[in-house]
Amino acid sequence: MINALITSETRIKLLRKFFLNSSTKAHLRGLESEFGESSNSIRIELNRFEAAGLLHSLRDGNKKVYQANSKHPLFSDIHSIIMKEAGIDRVIEKVIHRIGNLICVYLTGDFAHGKDSTVIELILVGQNIDREYLARKVIQAEELVGRKVNYVVLNPEEADNHLLHVKPTDLLPLWNNEESKLLLHHSFSVGG
Repeated sequence: MINALITSETRIKLLRKFFLNSSTKAHLRGLESEFGESSNSIRIELNRFEAAGLLHSLRDGNKKVYQANSKHPLFSDIHSIIMKEAGIDRVIEKVIHRIGNLICVYLTGDFAHGKDSTVIELILVGQNIDREYLARKVIQAEELVGRKVNYVVLNPEEADNHLLHVKPTDLLPLWNNEESKLLLHHSFSVGG
């Protein structure tokens, strides 16, 4: 879908990299290695995004490190488009309803790092989760988006312990129950 709107494959990769998870940081040589593309084409796109205010950069030694500008007026819109393009929004819609006392859902794996993948990896935190119903909904979601969905279900105590050992850049909060008073050790703000 996004390929019809944006013809530059490098630009699409950069949008995924920085706008799926706003805490993602990267430098030119790392992107060159990850994308398997020339540093010149990546540099041109990085400069365009930075000039437009979509990315900001800082110096880390001799490296220029880039990160999404989550305060840019278009950040939320771009984030939403990238989530929809990956099918993550439809997976969440399929799995969160009537599965029990679901508290929150996190995205992990390649997508949390802004890399395209054939697998959507999730951590679901809740109590009394109907695992059979969840498994059926996950199968439906996989058929809907054309990607495999791997998931782990944790109760709140397990989640607190498990998430303490996960870097924020490895974990993207996708959904939380507004009524829940559970405060996990990771922020739920998309831009944060």
